[in-house]
Amino acid sequence: MTETKGATSDAGEALVMVEGLEKHYGPIRAVDGVSFSLRRGEVLGFLGPNGAGKTTAMRLVTGFLEPDAGRVCIGGHDLATDALAARAMTGYLPENAPAYAEMTAEGFLDFIARARGVADRASALARVVEMTGLGQVLHQPIETLSKGFKRRVGLAQALIHDPEVLILDEPTDGLDPNQKALVQELIAGLSAKKCIILSTHILDEVERICNRVIIISQGRLLVDSTPHELVAQAPGHNVVHLSLAAADAALCARLEAAPWCARVVAHPSNAYDVLPADGANHLADILELAHGTQVVGIRVGEGRLDDVFREMTEGVAA
Repeated sequence: MTETKGATSDAGEALVMVEGLEKHYGPIRAVDGVSFSLRRGEVLGFLGPNGAGKTTAMRLVTGFLEPDAGRVCIGGHDLATDALAARAMTGYLPENAPAYAEMTAEGFLDFIARARGVADRASALARVVEMTGLGQVLHQPIETLSKGFKRRVGLAQALIHDPEVLILDEPTDGLDPNQKALVQELIAGLSAKKCIILSTHILDEVERICNRVIIISQGRLLVDSTPHELVAQAPGHNVVHLSLAAADAALCARLEAAPWCARVVAHPSNAYDVLPADGANHLADILELAHGTQVVGIRVGEGRLDDVFREMTEGVAA
C-alpha cells in the first residue's frame, strides 16, 4: 500500500517540538510559555483541570490556532513556515470532531482520504475500518450513528493517512467500556511507530497507555514526568495497612523507631497505617519487626494518579 505521508524521522529524533508556546485572549493567558518535545514511541498524557488551556494548546500544536509567541515543529517542519508538510504528518481528533452529518461513514472517510492525498484509498479505508470496528455502520449516514460510533469515525479520519504524529482530544469520550478498551488497545498498538498526544480526563487511561505525562494549569506547565514517577509521589503510596489480633504498643514503638518510618497511625479495631519516610516499599522490614505478633491482615497501598493530579492542581486550577 502506497500512501502520501510526511517526511520520515528516525526513532531517536523528536517528531514534535514545542518551544515557548503562548496564546492570549485579551488579558487571559490561555497558554503561557509551554515547551516540550516528543519522540517516536512516546504516548503523552496531556492533563489539566477544566479551563487549564489543554484544548487551546492542542489546537496550537495542530496548527488550528496561531500562537502569539513560540513555535511548533512536526517532523522538522515549522508550522509557521511549512504548514502543509507538518500537517501531512499529523492526525488530529478534536474534542467535538466535526463531520458531514448527511454523508455515510464510508463516504466521509473516502472524502478525508482524498483531501489527504492518499494514493490507495480502498486499502486505507479497509485498514482504518478494521482498526476502529466501523464495519457494521459503514454505509449509515453519520447523523444516525450513536455518539460512540461518531467518535470512532472521528478516530478513523485521524488515522486514514497513517500519520506519524497522532493528537487525540478525549478519544474515548462517549464510548462504552468495551469500546473504550478497543480504542485504548488501538492506541497502545500504534505507539511503537508513532508519537501520540492524548488529552483525557480519565486518569486510569493515562496510567494504562501513556509513558509520559504533562500537567498544565492556567496555561502553565506544572509537571513533565512519567505515570510511574507521579504515582510514586501519591499520598498513600507504599503505606502498609496492618491489622493485628490485639493492640501492640511495643510493635508500634519498634516501627516508629525504624529510620525509614515517618509515623504509625492507629485506627479502631487494632488497625494501623505505617507511613514510609522515603516512599519505598518496606513490607519485608515490617514483617521482620512484627515477628511474634499475630497479624490478621496486611497490604501495601498503591498511589493513584488522580490523587497526585488533585494535589498538584489544587488552588491553581482555572
